[in-house]
Amino acid sequence: MTMPLPSPDAPLAIGTRGSPLALAQAHETRDRLAAAFDLPPEAFTIVVIKTTGDDRAMIAADRPLKEIGNKGLFTREIEAALLSGEIDIAVHSMKDMPGEQPEGLLLNCYLPREDVRDAFVSPSGTGIAGLAQGAVVGTSSLRRRAQLLNRRPDLQVVEFRGNVQTRLKKLQDGVADCTFLAMAGLNRLGAVLGDGGIPATPIAPEDMLPAVAQGAIGIERRADDSRVAGMLEAIHDTPTGQRLAAERAFLAALDGSCETPIAGLAELDGTTLRLRGEVLRPDGSDAHADSASAPIEDGPEMGREMAQRLLDRAGPGFFDWRS
Repeated sequence: MTMPLPSPDAPLAIGTRGSPLALAQAHETRDRLAAAFDLPPEAFTIVVIKTTGDDRAMIAADRPLKEIGNKGLFTREIEAALLSGEIDIAVHSMKDMPGEQPEGLLLNCYLPREDVRDAFVSPSGTGIAGLAQGAVVGTSSLRRRAQLLNRRPDLQVVEFRGNVQTRLKKLQDGVADCTFLAMAGLNRLGAVLGDGGIPATPIAPEDMLPAVAQGAIGIERRADDSRVAGMLEAIHDTPTGQRLAAERAFLAALDGSCETPIAGLAELDGTTLRLRGEVLRPDGSDAHADSASAPIEDGPEMGREMAQRLLDRAGPGFFDWRS
């Protein structure tokens, strides 16, 4: 390969949010690139960028994301740094990413996907079915809130913002009886706590379909940066890309945002891709689900068709809370 590679004297700048999970994802990206090109860690520098969604005052106040913006809350400042040349690549949790990128940026590199499941986290470790009548559940996810209330309308759901450590601290302080986190984040942090800790129990997708792209890390770059494009090809995971192509097409056709409870999961079986999707009202009073299979290359079109079927089934006014 003839492309100029980064070095300790001219390192590749990796942009990321500053949470422990975001940093773990940035370090994984760095380590995969270093291994792929036999480079020392010093050939990369990790640049922490504070985003609007990381504002401590808003986190402490547990303000819902829909009150302060949408998924761009976690990406705008990072993407601005990428466009300006302050950083060379940006590492993102794909479930936080809007369906489209700003002009001049490209998102087509994904690392191998982690566990897609949600985790039930509680000192009691009882699981959803074991929660007492009227139990208090903490979550900042509209999807999880809607899914929980659809299955258990007796539950009291309270806003629960912050990174993994912040949410676990709130749980220990008794703000809620339980919360839900992504297994992928817990695994990447090594935070599935054992004896003496707060147990995290995986939830099967059949019981709680995860967020679109949950468990996947995406790496964004400038569209005209051929050197970075060549480097990212070496660490791109094709199966993850195939699965996300279907899921994100489904999401885009539904105009998904932080105001819209949507779940989706694509899985591969040989040359076949199976997609499951779900749309819900925020209060859990109504939900519609679908599943379909198709050849892998037809995944994006299948996602768009599934979205249209669910919209037709839900009927006019299903998304009227957004107006």
